[in-house]
Amino acid sequence: MRRDVFQAIADPTRRQIINMVAHRSMNVNAVAGNFDVSRTAIYKHVKILTECGLIVVKQQGRERFYEARLEKLHEISDWVDQYRQFWTARLDALENYLNQMQTKDKKKGKLK
Repeated sequence: MRRDVFQAIADPTRRQIINMVAHRSMNVNAVAGNFDVSRTAIYKHVKILTECGLIVVKQQGRERFYEARLEKLHEISDWVDQYRQFWTARLDALENYLNQMQTKDKKKGKLK
């Protein structure tokens, strides 16, 4: 199954994991200790995050540490930006229309 960054951030637990390891490298126990779920559940979340390229696992001796790779989040930003541009243009057009209507109303008021 092909996973993408949108699947990774769809789950609040995964978003929390990303946020935690974005600040510092953490081992599985440190990550799992922040949740009321099993380590197995955390492993599954981390597997999805690694498949999406948002986390890498580094082996240091017997321990595995998780580190964030946030570059992939640009995909989300780029996707959202296209809609931001669309709505900015629409809202600017609405503002122009309302300003024109207000100007017409003021002119009508002066003529009376």
